[in-house]
Amino acid sequence: MTMIVRDLRPDVRSDAEGFSRTRRLALPYMLSTPESVVHTLTRAHPDAHFGQLVAEEDGEIIGTAQISVAHDSPEPGQGRANIYVRPDRTHRGAGSLLLRTAEERLAGLGVRQLFAWVLDEPENRAFAERHGFRASRSAYFLRLDLADGTLPPRENPPAGVELRTAADFADDPRPLFELDAETVSDEPSDIDTEFTDYEAWLEETWKHPLLNRDLTTVAVVDGRPAAFSVANTDGTRYGTAMTGTARAFRGRGLAKLAKNDSLHRARAAGYKEAFTGNDTGNEPMIAINKWFGYEICAKEVRYVREIG
Repeated sequence: MTMIVRDLRPDVRSDAEGFSRTRRLALPYMLSTPESVVHTLTRAHPDAHFGQLVAEEDGEIIGTAQISVAHDSPEPGQGRANIYVRPDRTHRGAGSLLLRTAEERLAGLGVRQLFAWVLDEPENRAFAERHGFRASRSAYFLRLDLADGTLPPRENPPAGVELRTAADFADDPRPLFELDAETVSDEPSDIDTEFTDYEAWLEETWKHPLLNRDLTTVAVVDGRPAAFSVANTDGTRYGTAMTGTARAFRGRGLAKLAKNDSLHRARAAGYKEAFTGNDTGNEPMIAINKWFGYEICAKEVRYVREIG
């Protein structure tokens, strides 16, 4: 058995396929395609030093790591490394080798505090703690069966509110960028984010191959996007990438209205399974998702350690 860790080659189709397959097997609650893997690697902001590593055993990709510097945080020296190994290829050293490689590379870029998401399962948590990580916040993965027909009925928007799609903003998506930037900055997180680079957002988010503009619903008030529910799709599954409301419009049920509309669009388009995620402390959004019929299907824990 020969185990190596190397960088993913974006121009080699089998690399992207192997990376995506491994992520889907290890983390079936998140969408991934070979196209999204390549896009994420090649469109990332240069200051993020984003990298995708693969653990290869006898020519087969069995583990992956996504690493980056938190360049958009006001606090320097923070970085991320999320590592996943195929469930049928664990206990072979792939995870440890990926982590060591990630830490060495990020430490060389000035990262001193490393954050990693870990599935809330005994072996995964034990792995993180053996390597010196300590537990921080946590989040749920939730799943909704769109095929069973139990979605709450569609609601008519209140006076002065119009429901549109992201596709309607194709000529000028900047208003959606501004809404995205405001809602992201208010999300629960260990790493504060200053989201100000419109051109980077266009490359990384607006042009992302998983983004489904036709299924992304935007609640518009007086011509301004006030809330939205962002839809990702991989051809067979639907996932909510973000649901949020601008501060000036909160408390009016607009996020719920937008998400309900998006879910109905997804079901009408033939999608039978929907996924989303919530910070475990975000009780209002958890309540909304339970109202839609989502059920918690897994939990992950954010771990952190000092490096360098």
